[in-house]
Amino acid sequence: MAAPSGGVNCEEFAEFQLMEAHASRDRFIKNCIAQTSSVVKHLREEREKNLDDLTLLKQLRKEQTKLKWMQSELNVEEVVNDRSWKVFNERCRIHFKPPKNE
Repeated sequence: MAAPSGGVNCEEFAEFQLMEAHASRDRFIKNCIAQTSSVVKHLREEREKNLDDLTLLKQLRKEQTKLKWMQSELNVEEVVNDRSWKVFNERCRIHFKPPKNE
């Protein structure tokens, strides 16, 4: 990702700051969700083998809670993305129309 030139225009802002930032955050959140899902799956399998282990149950609940928070963060990111594009379009619609893949 190259940095925009000194005088940032609407196209550079859309390309380098909005699109890249949103894609990057989305990718990181989804990566965290995948890792935590894997941990939850592993803990569930361990829990099925040993139903009496309360520390394992506690750890499983903790990881499940973390997974729910990450999934809700993905929803929050979608709202932030939508609002960012709405403001961008209000301010820059005269100068630049971004691609419709958002």
